[in-house]
Amino acid sequence: MNAFTVETLVDCYERGVFPMADARDDDRIFLIDPERRGVLPLHLFHISKRLARTVRHQAFQVRVDTAFDAVVEACAEPRPGRTETWINTPIQHLYGELYRLGLAHSVECWRDGQLVGGLYGVTLHGAFFGESMFSIERDASKVALTHLVARLKTGGYKLLDTQFTTEHLAQFGVEEISRSDYRRRLAQALEHDADFYRLPAYADGEAVLQAISHTS
Repeated sequence: MNAFTVETLVDCYERGVFPMADARDDDRIFLIDPERRGVLPLHLFHISKRLARTVRHQAFQVRVDTAFDAVVEACAEPRPGRTETWINTPIQHLYGELYRLGLAHSVECWRDGQLVGGLYGVTLHGAFFGESMFSIERDASKVALTHLVARLKTGGYKLLDTQFTTEHLAQFGVEEISRSDYRRRLAQALEHDADFYRLPAYADGEAVLQAISHTS
């Protein structure tokens, strides 16, 4: 797709579609509008007792928006069981621009000064569109997701879009809904303003769990 700009990208999210590429070295961008959409209802977020302990004991230092480009780069790297990625160079640059406009964020897990896991996504009003996550150490991406949910709940978000459902995401309460239902929820979320930073940037594990208020 030619002349794909940041403005085009924002318009896509507002219409309920999102970009992908066939491969890392393929510069073409395609728009995806799945018939079935993955969403994570924030009030139904499920966290296991083991993961709650990991969050509470602060196994990682969790930071927000301190290494956005590095998170996207890590998400684009091939990993065992996944030799290709949908994040090509044009898409990577577009999300970098969104970040610099305050429309994209990263949640990062660090240990001993090394980035070991995290996620990133796009924010528009009361909707957060989760794009990708990665983990080098066990539970790092899960901890990042837990911190994200706490941040979204605290900030008044109405929608966490995961795009698709996977076995990994299903354990947290992700559900699959129809395209029409998704667009209805998206329209409602876009009518609300939210604050990604209402939860302090360096909120500790106990504060995160209190914000979620749902453990098992």
